[in-house]
Amino acid sequence: MSSDDMKKRAAEAALGYVEDDIIIGVGTGSTVNYFIDALSRIKHRIEGAVPSSEATAQRLRACKIPVLDLNAAGPLPLYVDGADEINCYLQMIKGGGGALTREKIVAAASERFVCIADQSKLVDVLGVFPLPIEVIPMARSYVGRELLKRGGQPVLRDNFITDNGNLILDVYNLVIMEPLKLEAELNNIAGVVTVGLFAQRPADVLLLGTVDGIRTIQG
Repeated sequence: MSSDDMKKRAAEAALGYVEDDIIIGVGTGSTVNYFIDALSRIKHRIEGAVPSSEATAQRLRACKIPVLDLNAAGPLPLYVDGADEINCYLQMIKGGGGALTREKIVAAASERFVCIADQSKLVDVLGVFPLPIEVIPMARSYVGRELLKRGGQPVLRDNFITDNGNLILDVYNLVIMEPLKLEAELNNIAGVVTVGLFAQRPADVLLLGTVDGIRTIQG
């Protein structure tokens, strides 16, 4: 079974968390794209969706799912998104697609966060996947030096501007033993917009697509 098949399994399983007449927060990425495709089949049951990126908004509109603004929608009962890495505590690294800031905002505004992923994303220790950090352009070099002091190897993501007009530094060689502590520390570096560590607001449920079916892990 391919990783795409496992992603589809997880995406389909997330439909079971969609209640009637709600507004759903929708994340960004390849697994979420499968969820949007599945959601389009039951779009008549929901009021609409709040996207975490312009790319997701475009896909939702293409599926004729109403796209709503978070400020107008208010608190969301459900957020569905993927992960680049996730541990057994449902803490994650996210931002491989560069949408980490908006993802973090929508996740924070949601009562329940359902993460969908294939089995390769579940790890014992976070950090093999480079940690994305969104930075204000004028702070790029300063933030990079601060990350070097902490043992990371920051690399500017080439030819990439976030939906917020900022840059992404992908930080390699981090072994993240204390995700909560590191998230708070890095967020306090001047010029950092958002760190792609989702430890303060982890997922509530992980739907993991595996060769044997869906494995559900509760937070």
